[in-house]
Amino acid sequence: MDRPTSSDAQLMVAEARKAFFVMFGFLVLVWLVQLANFADDYAPAREYGLVSGDVGSLPHLLTAPFLHWSWAHIESNSGPLFIFGFLAAYRGVLRFLGLSLLVAVTSGLAVWLFEGGNAETVGASGLIFGYFGYVVVRGLFDRHLVDTLIGMVMAASFAYMLTVAVPGTPGVSWLAHLGGLAGGLLGAWLFRDRARRPQAARPRRDSSDRPSGLPAGSTSGSSADSSPQLPGTTAPAGHPRADLHKELGDLGLL
Repeated sequence: MDRPTSSDAQLMVAEARKAFFVMFGFLVLVWLVQLANFADDYAPAREYGLVSGDVGSLPHLLTAPFLHWSWAHIESNSGPLFIFGFLAAYRGVLRFLGLSLLVAVTSGLAVWLFEGGNAETVGASGLIFGYFGYVVVRGLFDRHLVDTLIGMVMAASFAYMLTVAVPGTPGVSWLAHLGGLAGGLLGAWLFRDRARRPQAARPRRDSSDRPSGLPAGSTSGSSADSSPQLPGTTAPAGHPRADLHKELGDLGLL
């Protein structure tokens, strides 16, 4: 796990601030679209919704998430959309925008390819499931302890959501949910943090390095491992788990 630094914390706070305003603006836009949708007797939802198997509706992959069939529909989506969207965006807004595009495509394609009966689908629930899947596993790919803990909490708290990602719920496009979830899991891998900082190699000693007068297998000092200890940790600098100990120490868990 990476060690958080003061610069990392400042960057995360700045990105979290951006994420808040991005998600707030997104919700405002979705509700304004709903007002226009309602005023026009939901004609925009019928015109720009995604119709399974209809080639002409493929561009609506990008418009369907902004549209809803009713006020109850948008109300049920707004809270989870903001929560999971914010958690998905606070590590980087640009990465989040790429994730959103990916999830919109995978969710919409799942409906377009596999939904029967020329069903017309709208709503942001595909995005919600995509953000949920991304948040749950992102920390594992990025090796961020904080994100891993957030993912565990979200998975435990909202596991019931997965019940509407399987067949059986009338009036709900479980394929949109499942496609969005798959897109979020894929996005966690595609948009993972590749800027890994290499761990310092632990110095190795052989018989040619030991001071004269010491028997083979012995080192000078009171301990066989004389590596300096990192501040705030219980492991020496060369220890394989030194990064994890440091991060736990910064969180006050050691």
